[in-house]
Amino acid sequence: MTAAPSPTWDPGQYLRHARHRARPYADLLAQVGDLPGDPARIADLGCGPGNVTAHLAGRWPAARITGYDNSADMLARTEEYAGPTAGGGRLDFAHADLTDWTPAETYDLITSNAALQWVPGHLDALPGWLDALAPGGTLAFQMPHNTDAPLHVLLRELTGSPRWKGLVKDAPRAADSVHDPVVYLDRLESAGCRTNVWETTYMQLLTGKDPVLDWAKGTALRPVLTALADDPEAADAFLTAYRDLLREAYPARPYGTVLPFRRLFAVARKEA
Repeated sequence: MTAAPSPTWDPGQYLRHARHRARPYADLLAQVGDLPGDPARIADLGCGPGNVTAHLAGRWPAARITGYDNSADMLARTEEYAGPTAGGGRLDFAHADLTDWTPAETYDLITSNAALQWVPGHLDALPGWLDALAPGGTLAFQMPHNTDAPLHVLLRELTGSPRWKGLVKDAPRAADSVHDPVVYLDRLESAGCRTNVWETTYMQLLTGKDPVLDWAKGTALRPVLTALADDPEAADAFLTAYRDLLREAYPARPYGTVLPFRRLFAVARKEA
């Protein structure tokens, strides 16, 4: 069995559920206080298509903001947001792989929205990112923390079944890709930060035909679809099997389909 390739991303599919994907980032930023720099320097790690990075310019209109991502397809979609901002700041985007991203300058805020779960060893990167913060700066991130939900459990079981294990066994995100909240609290508090760590479960109401499968096509299924990209027939067969499992686990209701989605949040402020 060969190792699963890095997933390819589909910005259009990802943005089909933009409202649900953006809400946790707004909740995260609401807990970030004043920044020390004037204008502030901000990094957004794993910026995707840039739609939520633009929220930073709304909150800090004079800031110099850079969104980083390793997907050329996602970065291509950021062009509509790049350039001067209404408050005299600037929003730009650059290629970077978070598995080895090292800050080259000092930031007032380093933030990440639903990206670190894809970065093995991200816990070990936190000290270096904290070192790159200006005194009084903030590190803020949120990640899905729901690999025990049917959405992921069923995906792992299916990819491990005899029909698929030789093709996509290692494709799904690992069950331990996100640590328990206390692990992040301990690591950030031990680094001398004032830390706020919490979890929220969103009762996401999805509509349309097989909406949970449609949701998964934008994120959890990307590694699987990448692994099967050269075999459309196999990809269709896999999606059909996964769709049937999801229909049972997340039944459609008269008003839509409920997808409970738990997320982990952390905001750590460096001592001034």
